[in-house]
Amino acid sequence: MTARVWVWLLSLSVLWGGSFFFAKVALGELAPLSVVFGRVALAAIALNLVLALTAGSLLQRKVPWRTFFAMGLLNNLVPFALIFWGQTQIASGLASILNATTPLFTLIVAHFLTQDERIDAIKLGALVIGIGGVVVLMGPDALAGNHGVLGQLACLGAALSYAFAGVYGRRFKAMNIAPLDAAAGQVTASTMLILPIMLIVDQPWTLPAFPSATAWASLAGLALLSTALAYVLYFRILAAAGATNLLLVTFLIPVTAILLGVAVLGEHLLPRHFAGMALIGLSLAAIDGRLLNFLHTAK
Repeated sequence: MTARVWVWLLSLSVLWGGSFFFAKVALGELAPLSVVFGRVALAAIALNLVLALTAGSLLQRKVPWRTFFAMGLLNNLVPFALIFWGQTQIASGLASILNATTPLFTLIVAHFLTQDERIDAIKLGALVIGIGGVVVLMGPDALAGNHGVLGQLACLGAALSYAFAGVYGRRFKAMNIAPLDAAAGQVTASTMLILPIMLIVDQPWTLPAFPSATAWASLAGLALLSTALAYVLYFRILAAAGATNLLLVTFLIPVTAILLGVAVLGEHLLPRHFAGMALIGLSLAAIDGRLLNFLHTAK
């Protein structure tokens, strides 16, 4: 990757790592589905304004709305709802670590749904290590029926949804869709999907008090920085460096999320959480292949 792509990648990791912090603050006053709606709706407004001023509105061109709605469901609505609900039960740093299992689920999904991404011996070993990391991460809570287990399972469900989105999203490159178009189309479709669900479930007009400036600022950061800007970077990296290089962002997201959670939110993670993260990181390194190639060439 070029130096410019590395800057994009590091920036994306900070933006997505920060999303767990922004969401945790917003969830202090808003329901999970309302936060999902605010995130995608504000991002959609921002991206469509940029498009209107540069390349022209999506409504003025022939765009693959069916693909955008499918990606919006798999890559936004389902995982955002699960993660945000999960964050009402567990720390934001822990949610980010569980989110890092996305490539492990992608291995399994791609093995069954594609012809060119089969699980070989190395990937199988990585998968076993990663599953072991999840077991260590959840620890005795899973056996004790701790309420935090449901939050952790919700975050794992979000990672599975991201895996399906990753496999489905491979068609964007073949369709030659510009990064800005892909980002704007996806969040626009997500907004239309979540709006009726949010109104029925959350009934935001029944809130006991109007959200504070802090909640609105967090929602704005979540939408404009961790969604609108982040997705433009995501699709740029995907087009410039491919999915394998993009996988590196998974290593870095928990760093930002944990630092913000501990320093600002006063969260506390247990030693087993870091042990589980280390095992998941080791499995991701094996999947990525760079570490193994380096060790092989160093001999």
